[in-house]
Amino acid sequence: MTVDLFTDFQQDHFALFGLPRCFALDSAQLDTLWRTAAAQVHPDRFASSSAAEKRVALMAATRVNEAYHTLKSPLARGRYLLSLHGVDTAEETNTSMPGDFLMAQMAWREAIDDARSDIGSLEQLARSLHADIRAQENELGAALDQQQDFDSAALLVRKLRFLEKLEQEISDAIEALLF
Repeated sequence: MTVDLFTDFQQDHFALFGLPRCFALDSAQLDTLWRTAAAQVHPDRFASSSAAEKRVALMAATRVNEAYHTLKSPLARGRYLLSLHGVDTAEETNTSMPGDFLMAQMAWREAIDDARSDIGSLEQLARSLHADIRAQENELGAALDQQQDFDSAALLVRKLRFLEKLEQEISDAIEALLF
């Protein structure tokens, strides 16, 4: 059965795809590896198999998809890498942030409120925020891969979570104007 490779539930998501355990990933390579793995464990390939083999295939397919989605998202990948190092990002309980970041958050929220009726302004904010998110992701990659500074990386994950919420808020505001 070809799903055996994907049923070792002790291996981490990186090992599942044969990737190095690091933040910096080749997104196209991950996509290719996922498509190959997903095709190998797709439940339709096991339609004539025993009930037990079908269950294993379904579990393997679920695992492959979960691993892919975790590694595909920079925020989820950073969080996952930290968990592999025994670091809890404490996103639900630790909301303390540096003062400059909190001030930037307030400025973003005010800008979003001011632009709620103007798609062009909202789209410009979205582009600007996207650039800030990419910069934070680059810092997260350096903290994890080069510096091995897990405390800084956990803070960056919390910051990225805030920024992604702002990104969703802008997206929602644009959608509300379009529909």
